[in-house]
Amino acid sequence: METSFDFEKPIAEINNRIDDLKESSRLDSMDLLSQIEDLEKTRDKLKQKIYSSLTAWQRIQIARHPKRPYSADYVKLIFKDFIELHGDRVFGDDQAILCGIATFNDNPVVVIGHQKGRTLKENMDRNFGMAHPEGYRKAMRIMKLASKFNRSIITFIDTSGAYPGIASEERGQAEAIARNLRDMSNLKVPIISIVIGEGGSGGALGIGFSNKVLCLENAYYSVISPEGCAAILFRDVSKAPEAAQAMKITAKDLLNLKVIDGIIKEPLGGAHCDPVATAANIKAVLNDYLCKYETMSRKEIADERYLKFRKMGIYEDIAEDKNECKKMGRKSAKN
Repeated sequence: METSFDFEKPIAEINNRIDDLKESSRLDSMDLLSQIEDLEKTRDKLKQKIYSSLTAWQRIQIARHPKRPYSADYVKLIFKDFIELHGDRVFGDDQAILCGIATFNDNPVVVIGHQKGRTLKENMDRNFGMAHPEGYRKAMRIMKLASKFNRSIITFIDTSGAYPGIASEERGQAEAIARNLRDMSNLKVPIISIVIGEGGSGGALGIGFSNKVLCLENAYYSVISPEGCAAILFRDVSKAPEAAQAMKITAKDLLNLKVIDGIIKEPLGGAHCDPVATAANIKAVLNDYLCKYETMSRKEIADERYLKFRKMGIYEDIAEDKNECKKMGRKSAKN
């Protein structure tokens, strides 16, 4: 078992011992089956214990795993007849955003997602999944096509954020994302977004203004990265694990705060351990939601999306707190 993180090392050590016993059994013709089975049971119990009590920082590490499935991987596993569409008709084609038409359970849909690369060259071509303005304009162009032809939209969110370089700012990065938020709010077809890895800042929201926002179990969704938060608030990037815990950006925290609408289960160890099973889980959830929208009018779909975001951030102002604040205010005035 390849290990990337410290918390996975105990599992890797047991796997190495299992491999050694299997090799000894093969070379020396020894019957070591019972010992191997005992170690496998121990490993499975340890995996269950470790992955059921992950910290926020550990989940973020899994979300960034280099072998974690990307948007293109899920497109191949979930959809049929995918045809990629290119260009924003203004500047160029941004490979950090994958767009196209496909079929889902024999129904035509539009699929959009951030796309990272596996190799250095692929990451350079796709800008590590950080989109330029033309990427968001391309996404909006395809979404408008979806609305015109009454096709549901599925987006996969996986970016550390929109690209913050000078060239992007010169071409109107903030305007492109803001325009997407405005125009997505008015689309008359269902939009379902799934955070499959990193969900960073406006770069994520640029294709995530949706009727339903779902999150894979080990993905995260936040206004800033834990490292960025630690650098600003603590003046120390090494405090990113503490920032991650305080920011409440894991799927479970986001669901409790009603920022997302559901959590999609991952195989034990993360989506990279079994991409096919993860894709099957995503497909089942998508099917449930898309069936629901078949009975809704286009106006009802747009209204639902609008109200969803209007409700975010609602808080309850308790009378006792009001009185306490008034008392504190009077005391301050006297002093």
